[in-house]
Amino acid sequence: MILVRRAFLLLGLGLLLGVWGCCAGAATTTTTPAAELQAPLIPPGTGLFGSHEFRSTLRALPQWTRVMTTAGSQVEALSRCNPERDDCSAAALSWQKVMREASGLSGLDQLKTVNGYFNRWPYRLDIDVYGENEYWATPLEFLRLSGDCEDYSITKYYALKQLGVPVDKMRIVMLFDTIRGIAHAVLAVRQGDVTYVLDNLSDLVQPHQRYGHYQPQYSVNEHFRWAHVTPGMMR
Repeated sequence: MILVRRAFLLLGLGLLLGVWGCCAGAATTTTTPAAELQAPLIPPGTGLFGSHEFRSTLRALPQWTRVMTTAGSQVEALSRCNPERDDCSAAALSWQKVMREASGLSGLDQLKTVNGYFNRWPYRLDIDVYGENEYWATPLEFLRLSGDCEDYSITKYYALKQLGVPVDKMRIVMLFDTIRGIAHAVLAVRQGDVTYVLDNLSDLVQPHQRYGHYQPQYSVNEHFRWAHVTPGMMR
């Protein structure tokens, strides 16, 4: 029980800071006491990537709050521009192009189209683009300047929302990639009984159970946030 509380304290600190270093670098290796290694693990949960989920309200997430405040009006402006009448920006033309390509599709095909389309943008670090170590870009900012992993996820989220995917079926997930040893972010989208992962590292769109090396830390949509605890942390 002490370890469970410790896990929540660590997750809570990260959430309160509102900081997530996407692909920031290798994590520090820690040594687990032998007594803890021998303790039985709690079975995998039913949440994303086999985690245990704990839902709460949207608080103390300044980066996400800023995105939510401006993204809606940006998407409306991108969609409203008429190329035959207006001098539309490259960002608006790009947005309308993917809307046309994906609007006639449904289900998994729509997810694949949106994922592959925005994965064409080059990966760029926040410090190089925005002069900050951690910055969550809005869809317009991403279309103009590109960004890092959470920026891909945010733009895909709003694109799918524009295409009619309900917000309560989507989450931007901050996680830890145990293979590369770095922080990462993806978009999780539920279609029927299956939750798929849209990842800037691959155009493949697969169920979240396929990603055993991803350990979710927290996830958000416009209604809630969730803390995630992997079974290995709950001993």
